[in-house]
Amino acid sequence: MSAFVIAEILEVRDPAGMRQYAEKARPTIEQYGGSYRALRGKMDVMEGNWHPAPLVIIEFPSLERARAWYDSPEYRPLIAQRQAVSRTNFVFIEGL
Repeated sequence: MSAFVIAEILEVRDPAGMRQYAEKARPTIEQYGGSYRALRGKMDVMEGNWHPAPLVIIEFPSLERARAWYDSPEYRPLIAQRQAVSRTNFVFIEGL
């Protein structure tokens, strides 16, 4: 069963640092079988009152693989880097 990591980017305090983080994160995502499904694209709220910040959506083959990526020695150091340059909400959700 696939799984998705959804990152809502609430604030970027250091754009250059965020670009550096993103460049380093991509290979770790791919290493664990993940791929980007949305990357800060245009959003249209069709119903309701939601005003989401820019979103990044990453698909993994399973929730276990998503967690393995997040806890991996390759990605773990990048979490601190992301948190230093931005403020995000990070959610994992099982797919179908």
